[in-house]
Amino acid sequence: MAEQSVMEIYKQSLGKYDLEQLRQIPAGGVWSLAQMYDHVIVVADEYLDEAEACAAAEPVQGRGKTEFGEKLFREGGFPPVKIRLPDEMNQPPDNSGTSASLLERLVQLERRMRELGEKLDKIQPDLKTEHGGFGWLSAMEWHELAEMHFRHHLRQKGELEERLGI
Repeated sequence: MAEQSVMEIYKQSLGKYDLEQLRQIPAGGVWSLAQMYDHVIVVADEYLDEAEACAAAEPVQGRGKTEFGEKLFREGGFPPVKIRLPDEMNQPPDNSGTSASLLERLVQLERRMRELGEKLDKIQPDLKTEHGGFGWLSAMEWHELAEMHFRHHLRQKGELEERLGI
């Protein structure tokens, strides 16, 4: 599974950071590594909540993805650009995590992704919930989106490590 390999990158990297590096905000408007980790974990949990909600959703006929959603899934990931959400959706993530606490959350998330992944083929693809930017997504697509989001933030992770000299 692709999510296991990208999750492994995040888990292994935590061993490279001391607490100061993890929480250091390198510049105004830039997240710390702890904030970036918190963000990808929180968003993945939200996406998995949506995947689970699809199992109880009503069948959706004639509603698909937005143009951007179609492009995202066709290309298999986010474009290599920074995406800024509107301010009301862009509150700074939690910066209090430690390597141990973030690792524990990643392990729990990885387990959840794996367990849900084993059930996806039992959820009909026409059972969907709506993403505000990508349109109507099935459980399989929500699950895939969580992994895509982790991959998207690898670039940010690398930039933060470079700024910190790691």
